[in-house]
Amino acid sequence: MNKKKLYWQIPFLLVLIIGSIAIVRCQRSMPYQHNKGFIFGTVYNITYQSNEDLQPQIEAELKKVNQTFSTFEANSLISQINQNKPVKVNEMFREVFTLAESISKETDGAFDITVAPMVNMWGFGFKTGQHPSKQAIDSLHQVVGYHKVKLVGNTIQKTDKRVMLDCSAIAKGYGSDIIARFLRRNGIKNFMVEIGGEIVTMGNSEQRLPWKIGVTKPTDDSVKVNQEIQTVLNVTDKAMATSGNYRNFYYKGGKKYAHTIDPKTGYPVQHSLLSATVLAKNSATADAYATSFMVMGIEKARKLLEHHPELMAYFIYSDAKSNLQVWYSPSMKGKVVK
Repeated sequence: MNKKKLYWQIPFLLVLIIGSIAIVRCQRSMPYQHNKGFIFGTVYNITYQSNEDLQPQIEAELKKVNQTFSTFEANSLISQINQNKPVKVNEMFREVFTLAESISKETDGAFDITVAPMVNMWGFGFKTGQHPSKQAIDSLHQVVGYHKVKLVGNTIQKTDKRVMLDCSAIAKGYGSDIIARFLRRNGIKNFMVEIGGEIVTMGNSEQRLPWKIGVTKPTDDSVKVNQEIQTVLNVTDKAMATSGNYRNFYYKGGKKYAHTIDPKTGYPVQHSLLSATVLAKNSATADAYATSFMVMGIEKARKLLEHHPELMAYFIYSDAKSNLQVWYSPSMKGKVVK
């Protein structure tokens, strides 16, 4: 009986083996598509293994995100909210707002989607070389603070109509997540999505190897000529985002002012952290926490990471002698390639 059972099983095993070999060969012969374009005021690069070029569908998905979160589009959902029009939020906005609110609470307000007026005031000051006055900064505290806005049902409620929302510190990451979801829905198992440096990966690269992403060495290079790589990370099946002060700054009175504004104080941050790279389950989360850590500084960031083992971080900072130093969370050790 056992021999007869074995005889019946052999054909099925052969079919299974032959089928598996055929699938592997088909996958190996399947080409990788390379899509590039411009969205959210930045460049996107998407690589994925597929017989079909999906760029038109990808751009359609990106336009949905843009039409929801772009403050440069007068008719976008976020622009209508900022204009205090009676609009209902869509599912994209609900998802991002809820995540942003959660991270704002976790970081004690270091991440804040209402900080744009302060950023804009200092941005104008950077251009003219004149600091905003203390009175001007203090006045903005009336309209800046994540607790001044909340989602009730399908509408946004503000404590002050002058409160403005800007999701630029999370929207690029969310856009990468949206495209990653789209690719997964289409059965694509090997891809890398990158929008303005915010990344999501899955499977293997075109070289049949895990995806490896470089982290740029921080240098006072505002024109972005020097792109020396500090390290390379293995980010397969992960999302990654990097935030840094080192290319957005100016000097006045012998003091260096970064473009990262602390929502609590209204002033540029003054600490040693130059670059924060975060690995997380999705790019929106990585994007928001990378921004948060640049506001918090390395010591506060490290304490927060103790309570969030799901996050991995790679920090580049300047020591007392202005030498570059590196710290990364213990869980990141296996991700550092070089």
